[in-house]
Amino acid sequence: MDAPIPTLETLFAQLGLDSTPGAIDAFIAAHPLSEEVKLIDAPFWSPQQAQFLKEELREDADWAMAVDELNQRLHQSR
Repeated sequence: MDAPIPTLETLFAQLGLDSTPGAIDAFIAAHPLSEEVKLIDAPFWSPQQAQFLKEELREDADWAMAVDELNQRLHQSR
């Protein structure tokens, strides 16, 4: 049986953040990133969160699509 594909909600839960749609929208609105700042270098991540995001992107793992979506939304929120 295949594991479910991670979503933005499950990514937020994995990162230890509130994973309700409203909380995700609020987080994204409160943490816009300029194009010069990489997602993994954002100052609001804990070292563990940043490491998880970096590993998932590098490995192009199952989480990569959700991480890409978060990256896109944080960069668009400016």
